[in-house]
Amino acid sequence: MAKMHGLDWLFSIGVIFFLISLWGIGANDVANSYATSVSSKSLTLVQAGCLATITEFVGAIALGQGVTSTIRHGIFSIDPFEDSPGVLIMAMVVAEIGSATWLTICTKLGFPVSTTQSIVGALVGVGIAADIHVNWGWKDGSVSQIAASWGIAPAIACGFGAILMMTIKLLVHQQKDPLKAALRVITFYYALTAGILALFIVISGGHGIPSPEDLGAGKACAIVLGTFFGVWAISAIFFLPYYHAKLIREDRRLRIWHIPMGPLLWKQDYNLYFPGDPNSAVVPNYYSTEYTGGDAHKNDGKSSSRDSDEAGLDKPYGAGPRAGVSVGQQDTNEKEVPNKVQPDADGMKGLDEGVQRARQADLKAVDALPWAHPRRIWATIRMVLFYGITRDVIGHQSKGLEDVHNRAPQFDNKVEHLWTTAQVCSAMIMSIAHGANDVSNAIGPFTTEYETWSTGITSAETETPTWIKAVGGLGLGFGFWTFGYHIMRNLGNRITKHSPTRGYSMELAAAITVLLASNLGLPVSTTQCITGAIIGVALTNNDLKSINWKQIGKIFIGWVLTVPCAGLVSGIIMGMALNTPVWGPGNP
Repeated sequence: MAKMHGLDWLFSIGVIFFLISLWGIGANDVANSYATSVSSKSLTLVQAGCLATITEFVGAIALGQGVTSTIRHGIFSIDPFEDSPGVLIMAMVVAEIGSATWLTICTKLGFPVSTTQSIVGALVGVGIAADIHVNWGWKDGSVSQIAASWGIAPAIACGFGAILMMTIKLLVHQQKDPLKAALRVITFYYALTAGILALFIVISGGHGIPSPEDLGAGKACAIVLGTFFGVWAISAIFFLPYYHAKLIREDRRLRIWHIPMGPLLWKQDYNLYFPGDPNSAVVPNYYSTEYTGGDAHKNDGKSSSRDSDEAGLDKPYGAGPRAGVSVGQQDTNEKEVPNKVQPDADGMKGLDEGVQRARQADLKAVDALPWAHPRRIWATIRMVLFYGITRDVIGHQSKGLEDVHNRAPQFDNKVEHLWTTAQVCSAMIMSIAHGANDVSNAIGPFTTEYETWSTGITSAETETPTWIKAVGGLGLGFGFWTFGYHIMRNLGNRITKHSPTRGYSMELAAAITVLLASNLGLPVSTTQCITGAIIGVALTNNDLKSINWKQIGKIFIGWVLTVPCAGLVSGIIMGMALNTPVWGPGNP
């Protein structure tokens, strides 16, 4: 039972801004994990939304403890609040208000800012306004260490990204037969991804997982290496024959649910259960243009964009010319697609005019119904739940950005397709890492509010309740689901051209950096880590003009403004609150 019922009103305000803060972090920051997967066409926005809800929850529950304690009592000591627990609650509530306000503004404006910097800046503003000593010096959890990690982490992620992409270029893309080379090494990259996740789960410990000290070096190494070689073997048994049949033999009937057939797919004649369309494309065209402006879609209604026609690709995306069809020759087996029109104001690509007219008529019919009509209620619920995952975050109308994309080397589409599974796995690891690291930006202050309100005691040594971390994980997923698309546009192809091999390198590099920081208790910025990784991978194009430096500059401006703006908002509110009569002598 709560001890400080006199401050129920303040705790209620804290709950509201805790939820707003979670929503803002989910909308602004979760895009870091899945933006490259969606922009490289490895995932759809709907698939990314479903995965984000699960992986953010897992990261928050399983790995979120260490950073939470840093946010709660690393910026400044809570000893001055020992005799004034009510003021401590107010300080944490104000920090949530400052951080949530700034995140909401930036998300609306499309600035992918650091949510870590936002809460740290807000806490610094609270500390200065309350005349409390802020831990600027170089020690665990101090502002200086956190600030240093903001610069060091992007550089590390940049290095990891460049190294990973260079290994793929060296071992695969630059080989005489890239597809055969890719089939030789892809299982190793699957195993590497799984091994990295196992390593950090073992190192983190907690939640029923023995600590490395309890396990011992031998058992810990056995778990990591067992995971690595186990996934390597499973990939070789099941994934390798599937991709060989799909890409080498070009069996267009194969679908992902045929992977369990494993060794049976090595045979020349095999029977498939629930076969796919034999006339479908072998793989998508990961290098089809996203440019929707100018004359990109001025065609006769029977073919797609100019780039696809010149390559003889399947519609809407394809693997390249079929047997007997040379580059530049029209593939007569291609399917017709409706003529496309310009995106609407929300960036959603339209279909043909007939479909658009039918949809508009349907919307008008629904609007004419009474507000309590079941059909109108269902339409409203559907709009709220699915609006955020039906936007187009890939298409653009910038000729300059299209020129940036054209400077990136294009690799074999079949090779790129091999890395889609690995990229999705790396995105999931990145999302788990984000849930572990950045959920603390909201639940750290709120845990202090809750523990102080419920016990009436000021303490920095309390455990974060599991239910708070669960709410935090779900809140992050909900933020991404409803408004994450707005930031995904700016962190996707608007920086550089993405493809599965590039996206895999970006996401895994950022995930390694974030997981390292989470294990050390450093609340680094996942935004800065993924941006650093994107730049590192883009640099392997050997062309600085293949990076949209204007977009990088906009992101950098958001980073610079975050700490002072969030601190200013929380500092002003804290200063006004401390000078109100309610906090006078005799009050908590």
